[in-house]
Amino acid sequence: MEKKVSLADVAIFTDLTPAELAAIEQFIEFTTFEQGVDIIQEGSEGDDLYVILSGQAQVRRGTLDLSTLEAGGCFGELGLLSTQVRAASVTATTRLEVGRLSRQALDTLMDEQTALAKKLYRNVGKVLRDMVTDITDTVALLLGNNARQLRTEVEVRTNGVVNIAKAGTKLRALLPATVDGEAVIAATLDRKAVSLNRSIYASGRLEPLTRTSMEGSVIYRQSVGLMLVEAGHMLSPPAKLGIGPSLGFAYIIEVIDAGGRDLKTLASQLAAMMKQLVAEDRPIRRERRTVEEARSQFLDQGWDMAARVLHSSRNSSVTLVSMGEIYAFEFGPKAPSTALLEHFDLDTRSDTLLLYFRDEELRATDPVQSQVPNHLARQHDSWLNALGITSVGNYNDACVSGEVSQIIRVAEGFHEKRISQIADEIVSRSPLPRIICISGPSSSGKTTFIKRLSVQLRVNGLVPRTLSLDNYYVDREKTVRDEDGEFDFEAYQALDQDLMARDFNALVAGREIRTARYDFASGLSNPEGGPLTSLGPNEILMLEGIHALNPELPVEQGHRVFRIFINPMTSLPLDPVNRVSVSDIRLVRRIVRDRHQRCITAADNILRWPSVSRGERRHIFPFQRLADSVFNSSLIYELSVLKVYAERYLLEVPQDNPAFTTAFRLRRMIAHFVAIYPNHVPPTSLLREFIGGSGFPEH
Repeated sequence: MEKKVSLADVAIFTDLTPAELAAIEQFIEFTTFEQGVDIIQEGSEGDDLYVILSGQAQVRRGTLDLSTLEAGGCFGELGLLSTQVRAASVTATTRLEVGRLSRQALDTLMDEQTALAKKLYRNVGKVLRDMVTDITDTVALLLGNNARQLRTEVEVRTNGVVNIAKAGTKLRALLPATVDGEAVIAATLDRKAVSLNRSIYASGRLEPLTRTSMEGSVIYRQSVGLMLVEAGHMLSPPAKLGIGPSLGFAYIIEVIDAGGRDLKTLASQLAAMMKQLVAEDRPIRRERRTVEEARSQFLDQGWDMAARVLHSSRNSSVTLVSMGEIYAFEFGPKAPSTALLEHFDLDTRSDTLLLYFRDEELRATDPVQSQVPNHLARQHDSWLNALGITSVGNYNDACVSGEVSQIIRVAEGFHEKRISQIADEIVSRSPLPRIICISGPSSSGKTTFIKRLSVQLRVNGLVPRTLSLDNYYVDREKTVRDEDGEFDFEAYQALDQDLMARDFNALVAGREIRTARYDFASGLSNPEGGPLTSLGPNEILMLEGIHALNPELPVEQGHRVFRIFINPMTSLPLDPVNRVSVSDIRLVRRIVRDRHQRCITAADNILRWPSVSRGERRHIFPFQRLADSVFNSSLIYELSVLKVYAERYLLEVPQDNPAFTTAFRLRRMIAHFVAIYPNHVPPTSLLREFIGGSGFPEH
């Protein structure tokens, strides 16, 4: 039988006399809500108190059920004190009879019966006090003995200055709003990247992050990606979107369902909705869910790929982020709110939707005029779809199901087929090229690619002769310097152009010469210190180096040049918002190779990486559009293998080292992948360049 109560049974009215209750009733509006009706909605403003006389209601924040209210309960108490943004929604789960007392009615009561109004205010205060006490007791019970160790004040060190802060203070309140004109979007607390919405309860070192820093850029881009997917969901009809491969300067956006719009219309409406979200300054929330709750949430959103990632989760709970109705894996901290996410642009190129980040240096490297990278990314995705692998979750499931060997065979077969195609493209050129220029960023796999391409060229009757541009550096003391006054070995001007022109012209003319050699130990160039080299009728010169595609390189039209760009271009998503960065893949490759083979620590490589990336943006990526052919060096399974080595190497980075922030993030990234033992990797694989054991000779 349904429970019914009178006003006298409600906590805030229990000590009122019958006369006082009769007076209060004159100011209360009695009403009924049918099952399923929202009485208050999360995010809306309100100043009404509701008391339940019969029925039940559910309190929910986002998709998380917080509590069930029954007859005699009340909600909205804080609204009587001041107009509040509702922190949760309350929905009638049965037919609900309530009494509603508005703050306006209470103000009138205060004017007419001041003593009674004050008594009511005191009772509301008691109810709120009891709620806080219950919460405190619950927290103390959960903490156990640790509750006695909590401090009321903590020391916070920022830029060498120690300040005292109240325990529980939001990090946002302890940092400046801007640094050098750039908005602070996150922070590092004891070298770990964290959200500005986080509270501090222990002493530590706190530093701001802006979008111009390496880790700040990652956080900013992921936050904007979340906003884009939310904006698509908010359109009517909704557009289903996903973050695709990164092109460095922009993300390719995967349009799963445009909702009947053409691409330009979709871009325009999305941009307008994203600007609206920025103007609304929505908070980006973190919510801890059980694995089962998170899986249910993802399935409700139609995100099967995200639900599958949880199959291999070691934890019983997971953190999700949201700024509205769409929830995604946290995969690292996000900006505290959408007002900080104003630096973006949406554009279309042919049949591609691109999300830019208003970085002028990166925008200048835009290679999409040729559309080659996007074409290869889609080609790569097509065979992954054929394998049924569209996400990290699918991939892990396949590995656990015993399909590792098949995945590796197909991935390596894709590489071999593409290398064979490039060799065929070279041979089919008329007249036959005499010089092949090969370029790519750090750890793209150039060394193994050249060896495998050489095999395919020999199959076609050509004999390649490889020449590294690294041997054509000018003497170190003549090297140009960068803006910091350091030698800029990645600048094109660091190469001896006259010496290159001499040797390239002589070789193409058929003369035998001694090529140049650069001694990195002494920093001196020896113009004739290399081996005797010549090009016969069936021989072809392969030039390798970061500047091999630079149009200023002294190779002439008469040399009949074929240009190749190599780079990993594709990676798997965890969910439609979070995709593994190909730049991170290259960094992990480099960390493993250099620690494994060259005794260079992970910390040293991480600290060097921003400079390496800056050089790539200036001297490599701007010229990839000039390539006659592009090779995508991604291997779907490589992080599973690299993880075997990288996990330990990244753990070697001490927490007081500036590289720890990136090392910690990379550890979290590779944790999502099932490990594969290295003996599965073929000796001719490009991956062997980084883990060792290559079947090709070193020289």
